[in-house]
Amino acid sequence: MPSTDRPPHIVIVGGGFAGLWATRALARDPVRITLIDRGNHHLFQPLLYQVATAGLSAPDIAAPLRHILRGQRNVEVRLAEVRGIDTRAKTLALADGAALAYDTLVLASGATHAYFGNDHWAAHAPGLKTLDDALLLRRKLLLAFERAEAETDPDRRAAWLSFAVVGGGPTGVELAGTLAEIARHTLRSEFRNIDPAEARVRLVEAGPRVLSSFPDDLSDKARRQLQKLGVEVLTGTPVADIDADGYRLGDQRVAAKTVVWAAGVAASRLGALLDAPRDRAGRVQVEPDLRVPGQPDIFVAGDLAAVHSNGRQVPGVAPAAKQMGRHVAASIRARLRGQATTPFVYRDFGNLATIGRMAAVVHFGRLKLSGALAWWFWLIAHVFFLIGFRNRVVVLLNWILAYWSYQRAARIIFGPPLDADLPARPDAAGQDASRIG
Repeated sequence: MPSTDRPPHIVIVGGGFAGLWATRALARDPVRITLIDRGNHHLFQPLLYQVATAGLSAPDIAAPLRHILRGQRNVEVRLAEVRGIDTRAKTLALADGAALAYDTLVLASGATHAYFGNDHWAAHAPGLKTLDDALLLRRKLLLAFERAEAETDPDRRAAWLSFAVVGGGPTGVELAGTLAEIARHTLRSEFRNIDPAEARVRLVEAGPRVLSSFPDDLSDKARRQLQKLGVEVLTGTPVADIDADGYRLGDQRVAAKTVVWAAGVAASRLGALLDAPRDRAGRVQVEPDLRVPGQPDIFVAGDLAAVHSNGRQVPGVAPAAKQMGRHVAASIRARLRGQATTPFVYRDFGNLATIGRMAAVVHFGRLKLSGALAWWFWLIAHVFFLIGFRNRVVVLLNWILAYWSYQRAARIIFGPPLDADLPARPDAAGQDASRIG
């Protein structure tokens, strides 16, 4: 830390759980903080799939960073993108050409999708990491039913009503279960030429079971709950190829117009800008106190950090990111006082995953729950950890309405005019229905 009279400048890159929690933990310290993010909001990512499946609107699970930090006088929020890091000069190169000097740097820029060397699949199987991803996916899912309604060829109609979610982790399980509920309940009686309940929803997992981070018995219960909802669960089945018309499992070709990717993540590209070891997922292999090896003034936290605690890899989940953010703040505070930093110790608060209406699994220490009780546990936990009172109230009200009516409040399709996306369907008089105003 510098010895001048000016407050040390802490630059934190990323307004997610790790970055925001580090920023707020330093609110009372004699430092000057610049929080940089490419977006202007903090996102409650565990509920992102709810936006993608029209259960919630984007503002329900996000809040402007400036609003969250409006009362913290030692922080400046900057909307920017980092393109380079000069560790010798201790400066960041921003996308707008500006340079930003730092005394201590905290990288908490998260993770993105990983297609295991098949990046061309991204165009046909979108992932879910940002609000932009969620809104794009919501459009894709809702348009599939609209296009099926307008399609006269039985095979092409079946392809539009075929959905595949690749990846059996919590995100994949939650997406698949919600898709099945939408098809069988939310859209019931709304179409005239198709029965949405005939939609085929598949969850494809390359490993031997879904929810591999849960105990075997809870994983098995999750599988059964998915199947009860009408989801086809395929395990031990890696996807061999994905294109605009479907996907391939081994030698089997499946026609499907909607494939969603939930199978893997890769660390933010910012990790590659450091002269530091990284693991196979691109995460920076940090010291026990979350500092970069050989760079005492740079910390890495959240999904970008590869760190072990209690003999095991710290998982890329929101509670871990929050704890890392707070630990980085404590380490910075210790260095300001001339004290030694301590190793990061992860406290495991358990795993939760919802599957559908009154169906979820919870694992916390020796506590194992499934079904309705686990669903209530999941609901209360997620409402409690949302940012802001307004978001908690809105989300809770939306869920109450959805529970009693099966309706989803955000079923609005954004983007180009529908008739630019839909195949023409002749009406009863033989005219082009898409031309009738």
